[in-house]
Amino acid sequence: MSISKEKLLELIEDLPEKEIGELISFAGYLKMKGKKESFQDLVKASESSLAFWNNSKDDEVWNNA
Repeated sequence: MSISKEKLLELIEDLPEKEIGELISFAGYLKMKGKKESFQDLVKASESSLAFWNNSKDDEVWNNA
């Protein structure tokens, strides 16, 4: 286990029980934020390829398919 995770576990152990729910909510937020950032990277990558496919030659081929 990494030192950072060990430190986090120590901090969790020291928290009062009533604050554990807030910590769980915050951890969930961080996880969701990471997924959102990954999704945004995927959106940017797909947008960059649109210009390649958006041309009259490909349109003509697809219209006749």
